[in-house]
Amino acid sequence: MEKLGYVIEGRAPYRVSHPDGRKLIFVGDLVDRGPKTPEVLRIVMDMCKSGIAFCVAGNHDEKLKKALQGRDVKVNHGLAESLEQMSHESGEFKRDVMDFLEGLISHYVFDGGKLAVSHAGLKEHYIGRGSPRIRSFCMFGETTGETDEFGLPVRYNWAQDYRGATTLVYGHTPVPEPEWLNRTINIDTGCVFGGKLTALRYPENEFVAVDALRVYCEPVRPIAAPVLARDTDMLDLDDVTGKRVVSTELFKNITIRDENAMAALEVMSRFAIDPRLLIYLPPTMAPCETSKLDDWLEHPVEAFGYFQKAGVTSVIAQEKHMGSRAIVVLGRNQEAVKRRFGINEDVHGAVYTRTGRAFFNDKALEQAFLARVGQSMTTAGLWDELKTDWICLDSEIMPWSAKALALLEQQYAPVGAAANHALPIAAELLAKAGQSELAAKMTARAEMTHAYRDAYRRYCWDVQGLDDYKIAPFHVLAHEGSFNMDKDHLWHLDVIDQLSASDPDFVKATQRRIIDLTDDGQVTAAAQWWEIETANGMEGMVVKPLGFTVKGDKGLIQPGIKCRGREYLRIIYGAEYTAPEHLVRLKARNVGGKRSLAQREFALGHEALKRFVAKEPLYRVHEAVFGVLALESEPVDPRL
Repeated sequence: MEKLGYVIEGRAPYRVSHPDGRKLIFVGDLVDRGPKTPEVLRIVMDMCKSGIAFCVAGNHDEKLKKALQGRDVKVNHGLAESLEQMSHESGEFKRDVMDFLEGLISHYVFDGGKLAVSHAGLKEHYIGRGSPRIRSFCMFGETTGETDEFGLPVRYNWAQDYRGATTLVYGHTPVPEPEWLNRTINIDTGCVFGGKLTALRYPENEFVAVDALRVYCEPVRPIAAPVLARDTDMLDLDDVTGKRVVSTELFKNITIRDENAMAALEVMSRFAIDPRLLIYLPPTMAPCETSKLDDWLEHPVEAFGYFQKAGVTSVIAQEKHMGSRAIVVLGRNQEAVKRRFGINEDVHGAVYTRTGRAFFNDKALEQAFLARVGQSMTTAGLWDELKTDWICLDSEIMPWSAKALALLEQQYAPVGAAANHALPIAAELLAKAGQSELAAKMTARAEMTHAYRDAYRRYCWDVQGLDDYKIAPFHVLAHEGSFNMDKDHLWHLDVIDQLSASDPDFVKATQRRIIDLTDDGQVTAAAQWWEIETANGMEGMVVKPLGFTVKGDKGLIQPGIKCRGREYLRIIYGAEYTAPEHLVRLKARNVGGKRSLAQREFALGHEALKRFVAKEPLYRVHEAVFGVLALESEPVDPRL
């Protein structure tokens, strides 16, 4: 108690206080096996009477109560010592103890239902209820009906099945160290057996412990290590099927429809990487409004205008790399991957796509790629600077052709080759036939097709091995103990600049501009920069609030608005999309559905990663990860 900051004064009664007004909650079993059972009872009773403490009933407390009441109980497991010590106390004290133990309840619920405390555990549907069955469960837990080689009941691991939102704290079965499992925590670390006395500070979820002075009693059964959450935290089909509502910090409740969940289940169960490494899926990107300028489908004016209207005054415009989106989950070494992700294989981590599939088909290439990223982290000194042994990066991997080769061979290249061959000949023949107007149109089509071929060829090169790849990270999403979606983009890019400087041939830096939206000159200059760079081959840019996650009067502001270059959009909308007759039609597009989807997916990704960093159970992380994948089944224009 002193280590926790409590001040203890007097003895009759004990006067206990805490400078911060904190309170203690005892998880029961105050008695038996210890040398000073009456003194423990005295201080806890005084604290509960004064209102600075709460106490739940333990099975040893219940048994002592019955013995003091003269009922027939089996005197074992330390009860004899407690009765002997109590025999030296006054009749009044014994009556006070009986009244106190009689008044102990099965469990407490605190913090508006966010925290519950019992002696041996609690099922989700028991929380806040009372019955003889619930009281028995709270005091004794659940058994399989079997006995072990020591003649003791085999405990059923009820915490493995727990899916509640309430944090449950309990004891009863001693463990060497507390281990979180599905928002439950056993803090009985066997003090009486020479272990430790452990407390959990709430809401910080920090452990405070003191070593036992000695072994007060030899355990009948050796204290077993708890089953690690990562070994038993199996995903359940019922956690993701059917219509579901996922609560998130940013977007409150997000509905996942049954038909979308089924589509996601197909992908997740057949194609996804090891779920223990699949801690996050990135959102789709919101497009800018259709440009009001005659010759443009997208232009930065609309992207800047969105944030101005939302009340954002400072934004960052980042180069949009033309590659394939990839999430990199990387451990400093294989031991780190084993410790944090529960992966016993000799791997550095994983690289995966927006749909949770392995980015590389060749496992050896993936691990070599990760090893090089890891070496860049080491060279840059980032492992030590960030005080971490794992990291999660959001990135683009180039070239685009490495993942889109089939698309290029079957769609883009055939169209380009056919048009490049046929259209000039058609224009020539029409001119010879005296059809000058049609010949001019055909020549214009040939020029647009030539621009189309140039557009996709910029992002293609031959890939023979690791040295032909480049990675462009743009978000340092998380690392040990740090959820980074609450840090501004300058922090992210500063870390990435250090990474790039350590291996510039492999890690590509990101061009950026910081823009004060109240300064018309800066806004105009940024738009001109975009026009020049996209004409020279840059895909486009993403305009983001300087803060990573920003809320306005109407809730979550788009975390990013993409504005793609005029030439790049030929890849998306076709070679001739800039022809006036096509541009007029395309300007009728509606971006509202895609923007709504982007916000919901961002909120789910944010939730998943935050839960992982907080070491919540895997099923809780995947509730949100699965939600992102399910939302990808919603019908939206894929060109947006």
